[in-house]
Amino acid sequence: MAADSREIWRELFLKWPASIPKRGVLVSTLNEVTPFKGFMTKGEMLMLERTNPDPLGSRYILVGYDAIHMVKLTDPLREDVFTSAGFVGQFAKT
Repeated sequence: MAADSREIWRELFLKWPASIPKRGVLVSTLNEVTPFKGFMTKGEMLMLERTNPDPLGSRYILVGYDAIHMVKLTDPLREDVFTSAGFVGQFAKT
């Protein structure tokens, strides 16, 4: 199962849609929360640029795709942004 989710995360970051800003919050499998304002990929690693340095002054974090539990998107986005990224279904209409 871990290999499947690792590949899903890797594909998402490699093919990140241009219409979605490259910022959000990554939650690791250890429940570490990392707000980010940009990222780069290399092989099986993801490098996040933190929005603010952590208490030790770290501005960047390297994480393996197998350590990603969740990604939260912080920008308001429309449904068509997600469907163009391959998601199916509809949001509730209010």
